[in-house]
Order: sequence, then C-alpha cells, then structure tokens
Amino acid sequence: MQPLLANPVGWFVAFWLSWAGHQWLTFAHAKASARRSLPRFALVSSGGFAVNEAAYAVLLHRTGLGYALALAIVLAMVAVLTWIASRRWAFSGTHRRAPVPRPPDATGPDAPSR
Repeated sequence: MQPLLANPVGWFVAFWLSWAGHQWLTFAHAKASARRSLPRFALVSSGGFAVNEAAYAVLLHRTGLGYALALAIVLAMVAVLTWIASRRWAFSGTHRRAPVPRPPDATGPDAPSR
C-alpha cells in the first residue's frame, strides 16, 4: 500500500485508540464527559491528521528524505501538538477549583461569645 494511502487507515485506527486512552487514562483526572470530549478530540485529531498528511506529502515530494524519516519527523511534531490541544481543550473537564472557605463571620449566629 502506498504511504500516503496507508496514512488515513492508520489515522482512523489510531483515532479510536487515542481517544479511549486519553479519556480513561491520560486525562482521566479531568473528568471530561465522553459526550464533550469525543467531538472535541475528533476536531483536534482531524486537524492533526490534515497537518500530518500535508507535512508528510511536502517532505516526501520536496526533500530527499526517505519515507520512514519523513514520517518519523511528522509524527513527532503532530503528536506534541495534538497532546497539547487535547490537554488544554478536548479533554478539559468541567470541574472548577474548589472555592476557598471563608472564616466564620464574627457577628453571625456561630460567632463565639465574648
């Protein structure tokens, strides 16, 4: 199979494995809902795939690099960008930091008597 044709097949399989791994392992602490993270990750991953495919094609056709080296360069670059976008947006949870408790009101019903 031609490298540029094999790339979409690889992306499709990797998309589902990546989403599941990020949802339940890598970013599980964020507690992002699957309903929210799946479409967001689809956008991140699709964008990553578009950059991957374009950069791979450019490196294959405009440089003297072999396909394995070109693919390694592109995969490393896209993996970092996709991870950052996933962490900051696709799998960002809905939880907020807990509010800092305020000291009891000195004039309220629980105030110590003097």
